Amino acid sequence: MAKAGTGQTALVTGASGGIGLDLAECFAQEGYDLVLTARSADALAAAAERLARQYGVTAASIALDLGAVGGGVRLAEEIGRRGLTVDVLVNNAGYGHAGALTSSDLDTQLGMIDLNDRALVELTYLFWDGMLARKRGGVLNVASTASFQPGPLMAVYYASKAFVLSFSEALWEEARGTGVHVSCLCPGPTASKFRERAGTGKTRLAQVSKVMGSMEVAQQGYRGFAHNTRVVVTGARNAALAWLAPFVPRTALLRMVRSIQSPA
Repeated sequence: MAKAGTGQTALVTGASGGIGLDLAECFAQEGYDLVLTARSADALAAAAERLARQYGVTAASIALDLGAVGGGVRLAEEIGRRGLTVDVLVNNAGYGHAGALTSSDLDTQLGMIDLNDRALVELTYLFWDGMLARKRGGVLNVASTASFQPGPLMAVYYASKAFVLSFSEALWEEARGTGVHVSCLCPGPTASKFRERAGTGKTRLAQVSKVMGSMEVAQQGYRGFAHNTRVVVTGARNAALAWLAPFVPRTALLRMVRSIQSPA
């Protein structure tokens, strides 16, 4: 019996490690060929070689910076030059920065918007019509539990992920009945290099939160995409908090988030 992804190709961004690499593995397990992209050429090539060998799929690696303006177009052009078709787009690339707005330079703050949002929309736009024409495949966007409320002391990151959630839900509705799936994966604290880069491991939230393994997050995300689940929040506690957020008075919610985002 053919696997679900046989004859299809999944493009995974931010695929050199963490959730992105584990999502790529989930798709490979189901027979999808892969196109992996990230900035780390050596790690990316090693990941592609391992997944191809382990799961009997093809896996191409394309190293570039999606955060640079026009990065998505350059990636799509390179995929086209290689004669590849993207059936599933996994928008995982992104980063965060813990701290007040001016605790980093401006490039760091704007770069979050460029990578977390602009590149995600760019790639989705470039491959969307092809998915609709083929009536299969779809988009799996990786957001965060940060999507569900504003984030004092991490304002741009929280806002960037709220954009991803809103965008994903709207596309899910646009794609309804077409055969194209759209899911938004919203992990809570996850064991990955994201925490190290963002500095979130030093916050009060990190001291009280259960950290989920990246493969468990990826598996939940893949299952959600396979079933065209609109939003997938990892962990029962995280799901409950996300559901409750709209019912908490806004001022109280802002103070709560500021407290947990403060240094421990």
